[in-house]
Amino acid sequence: MSSLPTAPHEKALQINREAKQYGTFVEIGAGQEVVRWFFHVGGAAGTVAKTMSAYDMAVSDAIYGACPRYVSRQRLQAMLDREWELLLKRLDRGRGARTCFFVFADTVATRSFSRNEDGRGWLGVRFQTRPRTKPSEVVIHARMWDADNARQQEALGILGVNLLHAAIHLHTRPVRLLGALMDGLSRDRMEVDMIKCSGPAFAEVDARLLSLQLVHQRLTNAAFFTAKGEVVEPAELLHHQSVLIERGSFRPITNVTLDMLERSRERMRLDPRLRGREPVVLMEMTLRHLLGAQPTIDHTDFLARADTLGLFGHTVMISNYSRFHSVATYLRRYTDQPVGMVLGLPTLAALFEEKHYADLEGGILEAFGRLFRGSVRLHVYPWRHPKTGELVTAANFKAPGSLRHLYAHLLESGAIEPIAAFEPRNLEILPGDVLQKLQHGDRSWEEMVPRLVAKRIARDRLFGWRAAKKRR
Repeated sequence: MSSLPTAPHEKALQINREAKQYGTFVEIGAGQEVVRWFFHVGGAAGTVAKTMSAYDMAVSDAIYGACPRYVSRQRLQAMLDREWELLLKRLDRGRGARTCFFVFADTVATRSFSRNEDGRGWLGVRFQTRPRTKPSEVVIHARMWDADNARQQEALGILGVNLLHAAIHLHTRPVRLLGALMDGLSRDRMEVDMIKCSGPAFAEVDARLLSLQLVHQRLTNAAFFTAKGEVVEPAELLHHQSVLIERGSFRPITNVTLDMLERSRERMRLDPRLRGREPVVLMEMTLRHLLGAQPTIDHTDFLARADTLGLFGHTVMISNYSRFHSVATYLRRYTDQPVGMVLGLPTLAALFEEKHYADLEGGILEAFGRLFRGSVRLHVYPWRHPKTGELVTAANFKAPGSLRHLYAHLLESGAIEPIAAFEPRNLEILPGDVLQKLQHGDRSWEEMVPRLVAKRIARDRLFGWRAAKKRR
């Protein structure tokens, strides 16, 4: 494949000149910013079958059906479905044998005189890779960070051109497709926090790996997928929801990991602010957990972790956040409800090491101010000292001398909650030991992980599993 253009006008011109693709542009909410590029560079008559905007809600509903929210995946999907149906009905007989049809759609809310908020929107393209073949589809969700409407519209136009061009030219190379979305843009202008690819062009693509790549290529700071591997846009999952999050490497998930989670969930159920509702449970893996000492991420290893987490029905969060206060700040972008963060006593001790905050002007006080702003609580699981046998809990933990009063305040105020009910046998489980045992054929590891996980690891030979040596 020859090198592809990176500038939006070059991409639009290439599509116009190829004259293979022909389709519809429908854009709601920010003007016709994407199709404008194709008209501006010339030759659009060979590419654009129709372009349309429907700003009035009654008009939009008449075309695409009623919708609770106009900037939503549901509305975007209705736009793609309806316009694809019309495109084939009107043009397939006359030119379908020689044309790859496409529909580009977006529904967006940018800054305006009446709406002084960050912009966001759904964009999608449905396209054929060959004439009269089943179409494929790429759908993304984006957030726009520019401070004024004109700049947000400009960024949206560039993103839309990038999306259409990448779908047409890079569908066989999905990792490159992701990177091309940000050509001509930067993270201080745009964030792409969800992508879903479907159809025959992406039959071999695992949606979980694309979510991983969104974070790895820094198109966003966090991405989510369900236990079934379905990608989720953060606001769809977290909007006004209480959250319980456990951070870890999950290589593999152990009995103590699950006990920590369940005991924390029990604590949150007692919170009257939840009014009987279950919190959204997130199992978070950071890029640091996934990379380890390696320069690149092992995709097979990542999917093994995702598969075993999926056995318990929990949503997986991938992030590039190493610090707890950064995670808390991210979650508060989407919810004002209580947030519980599960951690063990050694992690709590690490949080009170001031060396970790040397780059912050306000040091540990600034970090904790961010962490505990709003309804954030740390649920702390106890730890048994391996040498002395002492049981250390959040209640008897001794913070460094200069921070003892701060710790006492956080404990008394409920920002830090000890987990009093726990399974004593779990205190003997160390994740590193579990991994070492399963890689050396020591079957004692099987008692340290849930039975479902043990069976899956042995069946699929995950995490470097080695069969136990037979006794002579």
